[in-house]
Amino acid sequence: MSDESLDRRTFLKGAAAIGTSIAAVTVAAPGAQAAPKEPPAPGEKIIGRPGSDFMVDVIKSTGIEYIASNPASSFRSLHESIVNYGGNRKPEFLTSMHEESSVAMAHGYAKAAGKPMGVLAHGTVGLQHAAMAVYNAWCDRVPVMLFAGNFMDAAHRRPGVEWYHCAQDPAGMLRDYLKWDDQPASLQSFAESTMRAYKIAMTPPMEPVLITADGMLQEHPIEDEAKLVIPKRHLTAPPQGEAGALKEAAKMLVAAESLVIVADRAARTQEGVTRMVALAEALNAPVVDLGSRMNFPTTHYLCRSSDGRALVREADAVLFLEVADPWGVLNTISDPHHEYRRFAKPDVTVIHITLSDHLMKSNYQDMQRFCPCDLSISGDAEATLPALTEAVQREIGSARKAALAGRT
Repeated sequence: MSDESLDRRTFLKGAAAIGTSIAAVTVAAPGAQAAPKEPPAPGEKIIGRPGSDFMVDVIKSTGIEYIASNPASSFRSLHESIVNYGGNRKPEFLTSMHEESSVAMAHGYAKAAGKPMGVLAHGTVGLQHAAMAVYNAWCDRVPVMLFAGNFMDAAHRRPGVEWYHCAQDPAGMLRDYLKWDDQPASLQSFAESTMRAYKIAMTPPMEPVLITADGMLQEHPIEDEAKLVIPKRHLTAPPQGEAGALKEAAKMLVAAESLVIVADRAARTQEGVTRMVALAEALNAPVVDLGSRMNFPTTHYLCRSSDGRALVREADAVLFLEVADPWGVLNTISDPHHEYRRFAKPDVTVIHITLSDHLMKSNYQDMQRFCPCDLSISGDAEATLPALTEAVQREIGSARKAALAGRT
């Protein structure tokens, strides 16, 4: 815990200076043989401005407010800089008893706050502990900013444990379920890579990212600080579905007699929920919320999540909005006999707005069974909803509007 009344670094420098002064004035007793000079005690060398201070400046620039971690030696300098140089504020260091808990905290925080939280993991063993929670965040499409300690230069590793806890490529064990990672070799590269990682993590579809913070880069003094530049943080606007495809989708939706909207990871914010309501009311169509996000108000008259199976069975058109498993909504396979059953009509029109095709990796099977669609639109569902709603409103004539109102 940081104490503003005590500057720890100043105290350490002063203590080291006093110890040196006492040693210098100590005089051997008359006739006694002078004792051999002892080597400086460990920790006597104080680095006033280590690289980890600049790393903290970079992390502050991302806007990250918290970093959860099980403290360890590979990021001891970064830990010290967060608490003493950074004042333990934005980011605040949250001590955790396990790396999996740290990532799980960041996962939940991102779901609630809509932005990533930081995690510090210790080398190979810390990342292995974190792996399960990182995979959970990957499957849930949630942004997490991971930082891992590692001593890349073997000549600077202490004998024994430090070798077991280091790797040439620490991120390799998680790469199948990371959106992006980097191991910067300079402070300038650390600044650029961290900002890039934040931007990538926050661009839908959102996912965990990892920056490896080299131990010597943390602990060595900053050189040529005037040349270091922290890039300005900026985010990419979420991609919107193509206008022509949305016009075609609007025609299909308006023409449908039994339309159902199925939402899974559609809404990230309150604005997304508002946009969902606007589309549903424009079509007067029931909404089935699969619950991976808070997509639709449960008190709204069009919320029919509990009737989802029956609605899909009777539908002549289904609009999927970022649904992780569209095949599973239309079909099922029983357990344990593995008997296939189709819920939906064979000729049901299927429209899907999703970014899932932009984030596929072949090893871990989180993409679910392939589901053919009549119209697949590549775009972020929340960003696309206003344009789709406008296209629907343009497509609806007065006679059709009256017919749709009759659904209520």
